[in-house]
Amino acid sequence: MSAAIQAAEESILLRRDVQGVAYLTLNRPNQFNALSMEMLDALLAELDRIAAQPEIRVVVIGGAGKAFCAGHDLKEMRANHVKSFQQALFRRCSKVMMRIVDMPQPVIARIHGIATAAGCQLVSMCDLAVAVDSARFAVSGINVGLFCSTPSVGLSRNMGRKQAFEMLVTGDFIDAREARQILDLGVGDFLHVHVARLDEQIDREIRDLRNAGEHGAGDLGNLRPLGLGLNIQFPTGKLHRQTHVLAPLADGQGQLIVRHDDLHGLGVLVDDDLGHFGRSQGVDDEGGGFGRPR
Repeated sequence: MSAAIQAAEESILLRRDVQGVAYLTLNRPNQFNALSMEMLDALLAELDRIAAQPEIRVVVIGGAGKAFCAGHDLKEMRANHVKSFQQALFRRCSKVMMRIVDMPQPVIARIHGIATAAGCQLVSMCDLAVAVDSARFAVSGINVGLFCSTPSVGLSRNMGRKQAFEMLVTGDFIDAREARQILDLGVGDFLHVHVARLDEQIDREIRDLRNAGEHGAGDLGNLRPLGLGLNIQFPTGKLHRQTHVLAPLADGQGQLIVRHDDLHGLGVLVDDDLGHFGRSQGVDDEGGGFGRPR
């Protein structure tokens, strides 16, 4: 293996550009692509670069390995149990989420495995989500005594209030079919397909978006209601109404975690429960996230 290829494979975030489409891959497969501070920094920097590149027309965000994203890196959070770090972490995560919403290009989430807590929030902030039938979603911080405050923003904008409340207070998983049934398609479109057709479906959505961009803003009304950009800002903006509440929630979430004494709940989850998903998928647990299938 060449040094260049090895360096690329070891990068925490991979980028591949193909015919005007930027494919970003979260590359921490052994940690289920948990959103560490380093991952958030890399994702924010790359999204900023893409936003300034008009030749990029569509962005696709996916995950390497067995899962899309298991949320925040709980081991990192336990190792940095101070208010300054926790607040900085959630502020950075909220900045990434707002960057996605503010992108001039439409952003597609490519989902397989699990998308939990901040990973589920990441899906909710994208304009379009394409998931395999077996994908599962949860906001499971409640399982360790931590309400998913910041993920609740995107979640409550993507589905009915009662369905969002149930997910937030139970931590229960829903699969892709359930997600399709309950999501509010007036906010963002969600598709589920067989695993063998995941990339085929994403390619189809990209073609639709490109065609819309070529036809100009006057024809955007014929598309699904994505709130998309294509370097042409939708009159109502891309869900701008939801982002202003993220910053104060991020500060509050950081304070709450520090008050959670010794984070015993997070320790139990990381050391015992998260490994269940990895073992069931044939992956060794070397990291942390809110992946806790029931």
